[in-house]
Amino acid sequence: MKRRNLYIIILIVSVLGLFIVQYQYLNIGLNLAKVQFQRKIGNSMQIIKEDLATQNQLTFLMGQAMTLDDSYFALSLDSIQDASRHFLNDFITHRLTEEGIDKDFSFRLFSKDSSDYISSPITYPKEEQLISYPIELDGYLPELLDKNLILELQFKDLNRYYFFQLNGLTIPSLLFLAGILFVIVWVLKSFYWQQNVITTTNDFINNLTHELKTPVFSIGLATKILEEKSSESQKEVIQIIKDQNNRLKQHIEKVLELSTLESKKRLFKLAPLDFKPNLETLCLQFAAIASLESVSFTYQLKGDQYSIRAEVDHLENAINNLLDNAKKYSEHPNIELTAEVLKEQLVISIKDNGIGLSKKDLERIFQKYYRVSQGDTHRVMGYGLGLSYVSEIIKRHKGKIKVQSEPQKGTIVYLYIPIHGA
Repeated sequence: MKRRNLYIIILIVSVLGLFIVQYQYLNIGLNLAKVQFQRKIGNSMQIIKEDLATQNQLTFLMGQAMTLDDSYFALSLDSIQDASRHFLNDFITHRLTEEGIDKDFSFRLFSKDSSDYISSPITYPKEEQLISYPIELDGYLPELLDKNLILELQFKDLNRYYFFQLNGLTIPSLLFLAGILFVIVWVLKSFYWQQNVITTTNDFINNLTHELKTPVFSIGLATKILEEKSSESQKEVIQIIKDQNNRLKQHIEKVLELSTLESKKRLFKLAPLDFKPNLETLCLQFAAIASLESVSFTYQLKGDQYSIRAEVDHLENAINNLLDNAKKYSEHPNIELTAEVLKEQLVISIKDNGIGLSKKDLERIFQKYYRVSQGDTHRVMGYGLGLSYVSEIIKRHKGKIKVQSEPQKGTIVYLYIPIHGA
């Protein structure tokens, strides 16, 4: 136990360590992205400054717009200013892209006396937190206006931009960490579940050895002794005892077969047959037992035949299991079995007036080893294997099982098995 807890602590510390290391790498990556951006923007600003220092088509157009001179172009002054704004925006975009900067920006060209001359087509609200990069121009434009001119580039959300520059590093890392966490949670969950199953299984095996094998042997021996000295009137009762003892042996085998069914070791052979005679014999046997135990049992088998593909022994055991449950979990049992063919399915329903099941229990009754609790104790002894076995058998018959129940109002179990050849 101590070693197991130590391993879990080491695992948790290792995962936390991975997150811390990843966080540090992310910070380093962001800082590197920031430094790289500063280098790129510096190179771009230098190139922009050099290009705008000489007289060329762009600077001439900008000069005409800034001096409000419309004598050269056959355009209105507003059109000249608008054209200079868009051409300057395209020029800056081109220079930034050459340096590998793909980020939205705005700009404004102004003098140190705060006179704005040209601004970008897209402007950000004043309340936005912007990072500015001013370029002090020299050459043609400042000499034309005889003023100190500044071209200011403005960016917003640079931290987000830095982060997205690291997609090649952060996204795979986050995916791998998420995968590691998923596997760890799954392993821990499986580990604790297996520990619980192992403990329950050990208890089950011990109880099975002492509580089933010894009584079965004793009952078989006692039945043989009674049969030798019995009268004709007693033989019917002794035969019932023998039949039920054989059923108990089958239940023991059923537990073993259930494990082999789950592990796919045993071949489950379905054969076509008319199941109605088998079901009728099963009902007659249960009716004989019910009459001895003051249990009200009625059955109705509608139709002429029930042509299905079945493993008869397993299917009979499953139905017997459901009838036993209906009997065990009722104070004054009143059990009804009905069978009929509906919509190309054999539908077998078993209704009782027992304690019923809560919504929570209905969700779990087919789980292996799960037992419905009555207060702090189980009024009926068992191992929680019966309904798990029934569910597995019906599934192997390509059928379905449905349960309707309310606490203190009884339960109805429906079995749906496909009709052969339908």
